[in-house]
Formats: sequence, C-alpha cells, structure tokens
Amino acid sequence: MIEKQSKIRKEEKAVLVGLIQKEVTPEQVTEYLDELAFLAETAGAIAVNRFTQRLPHPDSRTFVGKGKLEEIKQYVASRDINVVIFDDELTGSQISNIEKEVKCRVIDRSDLILDIFASRARTAQAKVQVELAQYQYILPRLKGMWTHLERQGAGIGSRGPGETEIETDRRIVKDKIALLRGRLKEIDKQSITQRKERGEFIRVALVGYTNVGKSTLMNVLSKSDVFAENKLFATLDTTTRKIVYENTPFLLSDTVGFIRKLPHHLVESFKSTLDEVREADILLHVVDVSHPLYEDQIGVVNHTLQELKAFDKPILTIFNKLDLYESNTFDEWLEDEVKQELLLELKEKWDRATNNNCVFISALEKKNIDALREIILTKVRELYLIRYPYRDIHF
Repeated sequence: MIEKQSKIRKEEKAVLVGLIQKEVTPEQVTEYLDELAFLAETAGAIAVNRFTQRLPHPDSRTFVGKGKLEEIKQYVASRDINVVIFDDELTGSQISNIEKEVKCRVIDRSDLILDIFASRARTAQAKVQVELAQYQYILPRLKGMWTHLERQGAGIGSRGPGETEIETDRRIVKDKIALLRGRLKEIDKQSITQRKERGEFIRVALVGYTNVGKSTLMNVLSKSDVFAENKLFATLDTTTRKIVYENTPFLLSDTVGFIRKLPHHLVESFKSTLDEVREADILLHVVDVSHPLYEDQIGVVNHTLQELKAFDKPILTIFNKLDLYESNTFDEWLEDEVKQELLLELKEKWDRATNNNCVFISALEKKNIDALREIILTKVRELYLIRYPYRDIHF
C-alpha cells in the first residue's frame, strides 16, 4: 500500500533542477522553476537553490549529465538538503540512479503535484481521485524505484505461483487501481444525479490556470465564501452556487485550476470533476494578466479545454489582477494619460484576439465587476432565449 505520509515535510530544504532543451529559452526555464518553487512552497518546502543544464535531450540514466549531477551531489551534502525536485517527469530507474548518487530523496514535478493534491483533498471523491492517480503514477515506476509495498493479508496463499516480490507488488497495485476505479464510478453516479437535479438552469463555469483568482472572483460574483488563498490548487472540489442577476437565475461553478505539465493520470482521475467544465453552457476563462507568462498560461488552458472537448463553447476571457499588472508594469512617474493609452492598446490587442469576448478586472479590488456582471447577464439571457425559444421567459 502506498504510504500515506506526505512526500514533503514542512520547512524541508529543497533544490530544484530543470533542463534547457531546444524548444525552450533560459528565460522560460527560469519562469518554470519559479512555478516549481511555488509548488514546493505550497507543499511546505523551501527552495534554497536551483540547477539548470542545457542538453538536447535528458540523460536516460540520470536525466542530467554526470558533471551537473556531481555538482548537485556536492551542494546537497554541504547544505543538508532534504529533497531534490526535478521540473520534468522521471522514470523509476532515473529516480533510483539519482538517489544513489546524491544520497537524498528525489521527486519529480508530477509527484510533487500529486502530493499537493493529496494534502488538499477534502471530499471522498477528491480523496479517491488523488489516490487513484498516485497508484497509476507509481505502477510503471515499481521496477526502477522498488518501493516494497506493505501487504494486506501477506503470508501463505497471498503470492501467486512463481511470482517474484516485484510481480506481487505490481499485482497489488493493479488490484488497488481496479478497486478505486470501481469506487469512483459509484461516486460519479451520485455526482451525475446531483447535476441532473439542477434542472434547466444555464450553467457557467470558471476555468483557468491555477492561482489566477478564480475562487476570489467566485466570492465576488456570488457573494459567497469560497476558500481562496495565494497558493497553487487552493481548491480541488467543484463549488457550485445559484446566482440571480436582475431576476435571471444561473449556476456558477468554480473548478480546479489547470497547470503546465499536469500529470495525465491526474486529469484522467479528475475526469468526473472536470465534467462540470464539459457540461457548462458558458466558460469564464480567468487569466492572471500580471503574470509574466500569462500568454503561455492561456495556451495551457486552451489546450486542456481542447483535450476535454470543451473549447467550442462560448468563452469569455476575464483578465484578472489588473491592479497588480499596473503596479508591476508602470513606473510611478509615468503620466496617467500614457498609462491609459498603454492599457487601451493591451485591451484592443485582446479584443481582436478574442473577437471582443474579453474584459479586464481586479476581483480583489472589485474593479470593473459591474461591467463583468452585465456581460455575463447578457450571455446567459441570450442562451435562455436560444434554448427555450417558445417559452415565455420573463427576466
């Protein structure tokens, strides 16, 4: 059985490792490692240093080259480092080989994200989804990393004929995966029933990269109290609220945030939670416009929506954290007139890119929220009229 304790213990010292490959620039890798540091912080660790290496492709044995691995090894030994975190997915044998060299625990980005999800899971559904993803992650790595699993009912008759310990452990993991999938199907049935019971309301879903302010915006739009904090994956479970604007009711859902290199098994396990996105009538794509790589984040979200077959829905792009964008971008001495011109250029650029389906706001400062409400209300009313053309709808 997979051990339940966290991979990261509070205040552990970590070093981060990333590769500069052909398709990425050193500046991009710096931003990627900034995000990895934020992930580590969310899990409870402190990133004290980072190592990068330019390679055309990862080393099949140790991911990085011998020289770089020796450099990491020496640093780990001299600074009492607890964990080395790689920004890319490692194989079981790579983890094993690196750990033998650096004499320190090694995890990759996927494992770190799974660890955060495990610590954030609150409902029975989220817990089962995360546990399933953890077992799916560990299964192909059993041979390489060899973490002998604790057996339930070990002893006479528990091992098949001629099985080695690794084969037995692989069988235990496969059985556990089957069990969790069965449990998840039962929970999914209940979720489908709950969604059907919501009736004929137009459904609106907030989507976006993690930590762009979806939950804060949910609180502003619905005047509810959804958990929100400045950490990645602050919420895993979909929260749905009934909202009424000018006698027009609709359902608004806050969904789990997307992220670059989101582990495939996690997407698969959270399929039922992401059904809220698939079944929505309108998507509100929230973007942190103050982030230096916000355009890349838009690409990640759009790609994920395409994978979910939800990209053809009406999408309103909401550029959030305009207050932060202004303070990060504009110097104090810059004249207000010039600021307004630059902001207008930015808005015109994205009006063209989104076919006039965007709005700039600050959820935290409640800036331009009334305009956002008006746009949402117009879109919701349009859909009601399309869906029920022969019904006398009074708004």
